[in-house]
Amino acid sequence: MSDREAILFANDTFYAAFAGGSFEDMRAAWADDRDITCIHPGWRPLTGQQEVMDSWGAILSSGETSDIRCVGARAFSFGDVAYVTGFESMPRTLLTVTNVFVRAGALWRMVHHQAGPCQDRGAADREDADPTLQ
Repeated sequence: MSDREAILFANDTFYAAFAGGSFEDMRAAWADDRDITCIHPGWRPLTGQQEVMDSWGAILSSGETSDIRCVGARAFSFGDVAYVTGFESMPRTLLTVTNVFVRAGALWRMVHHQAGPCQDRGAADREDADPTLQ
């Protein structure tokens, strides 16, 4: 599997855990051997395993995550660090997203997630046509 495929697979794994409401799968998507950070829409920055995982526990237990999907994912890689930009699409909501990953052996694990409002509803459709590794 190429780096591009592995990075996008890690991103897809994160969104599968998100949509499936699986806290165990969400925890597995994140690096557990270094500091992690997360900024949910409208939240303050969260730092560290405890804060970030507590936030995901609350979000996933709401039962309102099944309609989320990532579209327009584009992977960018710099050695053992990579990030994915794209959009989180939900009914009546479109968010711009950045997910940062680090290589952990053969796997890529998330170290940062940030999502925020996107006013350009057509952007996801334009971006979804060309997922690339830069």
